[in-house]
Amino acid sequence: MDAKKLVQSLGGDIDALSREYAAISGTLSRLGFSEYEARAYIALVALGSASANLVAEIAQIPRTSAYKVMASLERNGAVRMLEGKPRAYAPVEPTDLSKRFVGEIEDAFKKISSVRDMLSQRGVPQLVYTVMGRDRVLEKIGEMLDKAEHTFTISSPSLVEMRQRLGKRFANALSRGVTLTVITSPFVKAPGGATVVRRKGLIATDVISDGKTALIAAPDLSACGYTDNEALSKHLEDFLTIMGRAAE
Repeated sequence: MDAKKLVQSLGGDIDALSREYAAISGTLSRLGFSEYEARAYIALVALGSASANLVAEIAQIPRTSAYKVMASLERNGAVRMLEGKPRAYAPVEPTDLSKRFVGEIEDAFKKISSVRDMLSQRGVPQLVYTVMGRDRVLEKIGEMLDKAEHTFTISSPSLVEMRQRLGKRFANALSRGVTLTVITSPFVKAPGGATVVRRKGLIATDVISDGKTALIAAPDLSACGYTDNEALSKHLEDFLTIMGRAAE
């Protein structure tokens, strides 16, 4: 029984649920879940506990990928394997998972604030601008791509949407000889010609162009901080370089 038949048998509104499912799945993707992982976690929350094969059936993911997906979710602390046979899994409570993600995001932005304060103490001007709205954030990333001359590094769990919106601009940058480095979640397609690093657990979107300008965006791309301060941009670039090496 697939998800649609399950909802219908329970008397649910499949259209409304489909919209909610798409929204939730998109949010999980921005928090570092692959598409299959997002589907599997949502299905497991609905089921309470289940075998990998049943999760695959309800989530509509290939059975051949079921155990790999569940193992990945277990490593990332989103599900736990139950004792006994046949092997079954239970989801970590959504509220617990939410608290963990919120804590990680707060820690990340605390680190950013500490860098700002450190630079301020050294007399470096604080040139950080706020950009609000998903379309404006994506356009700002596009502008950075267009101006890149040597290197462009982007770390993001939201690469699918960026590739759709900025695909030609990625291609144009590569055609100009710009070295493009992409850090993204497993199984997410990256622009052709880019050096790709796969890393789980990505939350925010970080962008650096030529080591001179930088952007840090919220998980849903609703807002970002942008700077043309080279010292701050270089600090973020060094951080992403270390993160990329750690993922190798």
